[in-house]
Formats: sequence, C-alpha cells, structure tokens
Amino acid sequence: MKRVKDMVAEANELVAHAPAADLLAQHGTEGVTFVDLRDPRELDRDGMIPGAFHCPRGMLEFWIDPDSPYAKEVFQSGNRFVFYCASGWRSALSARVAQEMGLENVAHIRDGFTGWKAAGGPVAERKPR
Repeated sequence: MKRVKDMVAEANELVAHAPAADLLAQHGTEGVTFVDLRDPRELDRDGMIPGAFHCPRGMLEFWIDPDSPYAKEVFQSGNRFVFYCASGWRSALSARVAQEMGLENVAHIRDGFTGWKAAGGPVAERKPR
C-alpha cells in the first residue's frame, strides 16, 4: 500500500512550496490567487486568508478542467495559484494534481493555514454565501 505520507513527499519533490512566512508577501499581489482547499466547516471555525478563493478539495479537478460542467473561470485566469489547507498535506497533493492538469504556475503553503496564522498572516471570517 502506498502511504499518504509518501504521496505528500513525492508531491513536494515535484511542486513549488514554501512556509507561510515566505509567502506572506505574495498575498494581495496582482496575478496571485490563494486557493483554500479546506472543508467549509474549517473555514467557518477558523477563518481564511482574506481574498482567497475557496475550492473544496473534492471539487478541485472538476473546477480546474475547462471542459467540466463544473469548471470555474478563476482557474483559466493564467494566475499563479498558491494552494493551502490546514497543515500542507492536502495542498501538496492538490498542487501536484493542478500541475498535472496543466496549471503551470502553482505552489502550496508547506505549513498550511496553521503556519499562516503563526506567521502573523491576516485572517478573515468566511463570507456567508
């Protein structure tokens, strides 16, 4: 059986990643989209990076594929995408998948939203839908 820890390690060998403290400066930069992969309950409980696009992990492939009936225009923008989750595991796998699907400029926050908060990154409440 292939272990998830090994899958995350493989993803980190293939995609750009950095700790949150190193990515703080990219927040709010034109052409950079932070993508929150966490479950809506996590966002409600903990907040999120202001201005981040919420894409539940289970929908990522469907939202990236322009031929999918669920495609989201944000993923066709040509922006740099910085994926994050709580601790960097889901985001590592997601960044790898996004790259395999053709998004060229992707990265992920290695220590996740937990690292973002620890580094003093801004946090906002989730906007109601």
